[in-house]
Amino acid sequence: MAYNETSSTWERALKRLLLPLFLLLFSVFAQAENDLLPADEAFKFKAKVVNDEILLTWNIAKGYYLYKEKIKISSDYSTQLGTAKFPKAKVKNDEFFGRIGVYRNSAVVAVPVLEGDARSVLLNVTFQGCADLGVCYPPITKSVALDISNIHSPSLVDNALSILSKAKTKVSSVVEKVVPVSDEPLPADEAFAFSVIAIDANTLMVSWNIHPEYYLYHDKFFIETLGAEIGDVIFPKGKEKDDPLFGKVQIHKGQLNVEIPLKNIQSTPITFIAKYQGCWLGGICYPPLEKTTDIVLPIQGAQPIINTPKPAVTTSNNNIVVNTAVNTEAVELNETDQIAALLQQDNIFLVLASFFGFGLLLSLTPCVFPMIPILSGIIVGQKGEVSTQKALIMSIVFVLAMSVTYSVAGVLAGYFGENLQVLFQTPWVLVVFALVFVALALSMFGYYEIQLPASLQNKISKISNKQEGGHLISVAIMGFLSALIVGPCVAPPLAGALIYIGQTGDALLGGVSLFVMSLGMGAPLIAIGAGVSKLPKAGGWMDNIKYIFGVLMLAVAIWLLDRITSQVVSLALWATLFSFSPIAMGVLNSLTNTPTPWQRIFKAIGLLVLAYGILLWGLVARGGGDMLAPLSGYGNGAQVEQVHVKFEKIKSNKDLDQALLRAKANSQIVMLDFYADWCISCKELERFVFSNTGVVNKMQNVIALQADVTANDTADKALMARFNIIGPPAILFFKNGIENRPQRIVGDINAQGFLEHLRKSQ
Repeated sequence: MAYNETSSTWERALKRLLLPLFLLLFSVFAQAENDLLPADEAFKFKAKVVNDEILLTWNIAKGYYLYKEKIKISSDYSTQLGTAKFPKAKVKNDEFFGRIGVYRNSAVVAVPVLEGDARSVLLNVTFQGCADLGVCYPPITKSVALDISNIHSPSLVDNALSILSKAKTKVSSVVEKVVPVSDEPLPADEAFAFSVIAIDANTLMVSWNIHPEYYLYHDKFFIETLGAEIGDVIFPKGKEKDDPLFGKVQIHKGQLNVEIPLKNIQSTPITFIAKYQGCWLGGICYPPLEKTTDIVLPIQGAQPIINTPKPAVTTSNNNIVVNTAVNTEAVELNETDQIAALLQQDNIFLVLASFFGFGLLLSLTPCVFPMIPILSGIIVGQKGEVSTQKALIMSIVFVLAMSVTYSVAGVLAGYFGENLQVLFQTPWVLVVFALVFVALALSMFGYYEIQLPASLQNKISKISNKQEGGHLISVAIMGFLSALIVGPCVAPPLAGALIYIGQTGDALLGGVSLFVMSLGMGAPLIAIGAGVSKLPKAGGWMDNIKYIFGVLMLAVAIWLLDRITSQVVSLALWATLFSFSPIAMGVLNSLTNTPTPWQRIFKAIGLLVLAYGILLWGLVARGGGDMLAPLSGYGNGAQVEQVHVKFEKIKSNKDLDQALLRAKANSQIVMLDFYADWCISCKELERFVFSNTGVVNKMQNVIALQADVTANDTADKALMARFNIIGPPAILFFKNGIENRPQRIVGDINAQGFLEHLRKSQ
């Protein structure tokens, strides 16, 4: 009886959860149906007689697919049809039919006609397909009357033409050494392997490595560049062919190389667009193909850069082919581009292992540190005993939620160029989240217990009979919010993955790589979370542990408010935390008659923290200062002069262009720094790099520009989109008005590393 009641409860709960989801999906499908193509446009069907076969052809629109197993062919009783020959289909795990073969783009089915007396045939063809939106069409039936009178009774002229055709084919096979035609056509990117390289600062080399069984039409090429003009192009002459579709045309086979001269180069990288069309000797022509490639032009005297094209029609990996007559030693890539290139490797295990290692390194950065007290505080704040197993599960749930959030946000940023985390850096969001941490801290101090209302607790108890599920949901929510709000800074691995997603559209590999990177970032959190459960639970020791984590929660709250408060207000908040917390924890109280060594150490640490807080109050009284050096400026009664790179603030592309023209006229290097108040790594650069004496001295003859993108408005987005910047921190160097992309800096860097990039940019 208890089992049935529990099952019924679960069923009612699932219905409540799934009903809104079904309503949402229904509304989506209802809207999607308005955008669907008519069936005849989605699946254009034709039938014709060729030799002794009937060819059934479907031209399938982009975003649609046809089921192989749903194609049914029949005819009137007077004609016998042979076994239909279907092309190879791709296997799809379909939500309606399970594993089933599907066709995309096009499909050709050959139906042999057996000998008979019939002069015509009435063919009935039934087929069914779906749209990628998730909407399937009902079965479609087409009836076609075809003349088959000449299939098995050729005339003398036809026989003569057939003999001549066979002889011509045989001669062609000897002269041109045509290999036997395969049974199945290749993917477009394997049939026509495309690549483009910059052989110098003003010339591109475009190459097609055409499979022996395929050819490209000479008059179907179209090339275009954005950011530069194309000079006079000398296109090789093709071979003449009597094509069944276009008559006498010129075609290209084998290796095709075209040199593209550039002039009036306005920016780098430039965008190169190539359109072309070709066919298979087996009788199938591909739809027009288009490749869009972002190309970084090398500086004068540098070696060419190999660029991987972005497929617009197909998502197959490109085979990069380099002309042997061209020197292809690559220019040095910046760290971000190196990581983007890593994703293009065939060894998926190497890619994922590398990204896990990147994540481990990122776990040591300021953008991840605040998650340690968040997760630890959640575990320590649990009511009652927390076993190691439970702490480990909570840590894993927190990290998985964080990882999924990073992956989804990253894929969206790669597709749309919009950093989802930036949207959560508005003042009201940060204030609300900071208040949440203040509330958690006060709970740690024992002022109250955070729990759900009694009525809601009873409902949850009826669903799960335990509170563990509710706890795990709250842990997952904290992991989700922490990923969005606590650590929005861009690092090279993240930027590299986003560039790869944006250029190739391969959200699967890019998203999986970001997920694995996030797991690397969270691995130390899992270890720390499991270790927290080992702390003693009984006695005053646990109260002190809770107090410490309460103080850390307050520190996270102030750390978030640092992004939107002035320096003096921030110093006052930190001074309050460091001076009041030790007093509240009793460091000024007298010890017992027999204090333990640990009590003495705890008291000494508390007194040091209190002293530091008092020094910070001195900075507040002075109107500001460096909280990491609170005594600076007190020597000899004179305040030490603070050095800092003098930035010229810019807001738009127009401001940048004017500065670049001015620098070009004076033969000066330009440095552009993307900064935001909510970017913790940006503030680290301000404090440790741009305030470094050596850096300031080396920047004397450099025009230093800074784009403050805190507002993330239209002008900020346009400026970042110009250079494919997802978000700060990012530092770019320009010479003669063109960015020196190999020296681009994304993420945090120390003063020595910055000076090395500056030296190479000059």
